[in-house]
Amino acid sequence: MTAYCNTQLYIDGAWTDGATGRTIDVVNPATAQVIGHVAHAGAQDLRRALDAAARGFATWSSTSPLERSDILRRAAGLLRERSGDIAALMTMEQGKPVGEARIELLAAADVVDWMAEEGRRAYGRIVPARVPGVMQEVIRSPVGPVAAFCPWNFPVNQVARKVGAALAAGCSIIVKAAEETPASPAAFIRTLADAGVPAGVLALVYGTPAEISETLIADPVIRKVTFTGSTPVGKHLAALAGAHMKRATMELGGHAPVIVSADADMDRAVSLLAGAKFRNAGQVCISPTRFLVERPVYDTFVSRFAEVASGLRVGDGLAEGTQMGPLANVRRVDMMETLVADAMEQGARLATGGKRIGNTGYFFEPTVLADVTPGMRIMNEEPFGPIALMAPYDTLDAAVAEANRLSFGLASYAFTGSGRTAAILRDRMRAGMLTINHIGLGLPEIPFGGIGDSGYGSEGGTEALEAYLDTRLVTVRAYG
Repeated sequence: MTAYCNTQLYIDGAWTDGATGRTIDVVNPATAQVIGHVAHAGAQDLRRALDAAARGFATWSSTSPLERSDILRRAAGLLRERSGDIAALMTMEQGKPVGEARIELLAAADVVDWMAEEGRRAYGRIVPARVPGVMQEVIRSPVGPVAAFCPWNFPVNQVARKVGAALAAGCSIIVKAAEETPASPAAFIRTLADAGVPAGVLALVYGTPAEISETLIADPVIRKVTFTGSTPVGKHLAALAGAHMKRATMELGGHAPVIVSADADMDRAVSLLAGAKFRNAGQVCISPTRFLVERPVYDTFVSRFAEVASGLRVGDGLAEGTQMGPLANVRRVDMMETLVADAMEQGARLATGGKRIGNTGYFFEPTVLADVTPGMRIMNEEPFGPIALMAPYDTLDAAVAEANRLSFGLASYAFTGSGRTAAILRDRMRAGMLTINHIGLGLPEIPFGGIGDSGYGSEGGTEALEAYLDTRLVTVRAYG
């Protein structure tokens, strides 16, 4: 068993405690017990990190794309080698089953690998001139030091998406990871340092989120901001970035609709969607949540889905056979109870689950609420937990209208046997990502991001790298 360790800050190539010596408790959500501490960064620590990032950018931006790529690929290899030990740390601090944690780490390694190669192809271009003797060059340059703010639900993969793209583009980066889950991202940062990322290019800090964000975003050193988290916080950080004319990528909340037509492969739809819904106890920004099912198959779909949900083995993520772990903190459990109670008071039917499990840890039953209506809180507020919401529909127009009703626009899902229906949904579903008849989101090579209140920018595909590059024109007329 990997022992849980206290977590330090990483600044200017060294692991260090905060200047004030202050720490924050880390709690295991399966036991509600303190298992360690993380260093708290104060103003002095953040100043050191900013000054180092400025120096690191000068070094890293002048390092060849080939050398940067080689270092990132070594880091990806180290992450794969260490994935077993890091997965255990992640499960202890975040709660997800250790198998899911290892999948996250391997996915993060794939992200770093892909960005390592994509960074070698950040091409400019020559634009043909209108007159003889003129050269028009379009040049892609790293934007500058980056401030990255990362969540607790995928504590390594979300860091990897930001760090991989930033380093591949030639930027330095300061990562503010989640205080609730500090050890696993620190272990990831260690793989990059061990792979050869120079001092100052990469920093990791923890502390008071508002203090860190306001300090980093306002500082002239930082030229780009990237954030994954809730929509309210994202809007606040985007406003801060805008006040200082800094580029921003915002991957924010969602409330993903699912349209299941009567001609869909029912067994496949139930199996894939239940797996996606209860992954990480539903604490996933792209988790399928509002299930809109065509009326002729509605009762069958609800019954089968509830059967799968009620059969899941819930427990400590380190225990053999666990299929769903605890929620990350007691706030999530309280919110699940509140949202379920509100829905049932307004007429929702509880198909399965709906209650906290036991008195130790932050466990909540996999839950299916049927016959939900648009006025319920849970149909408007992202539950971010293991609750699936079921409602029937009679026409495709009605289903699309409900799917597009909210201001969120991150992920959406559909299962249908009709090519015509799939084409209609492709054109009319308002979301940054739509996957039809399979779960096809989150791969390194494809865009990952939303529209509307779910943010802007992408953390996947070639688009992810573009967010860390400035586009400049140089035009020269030759004389003589």
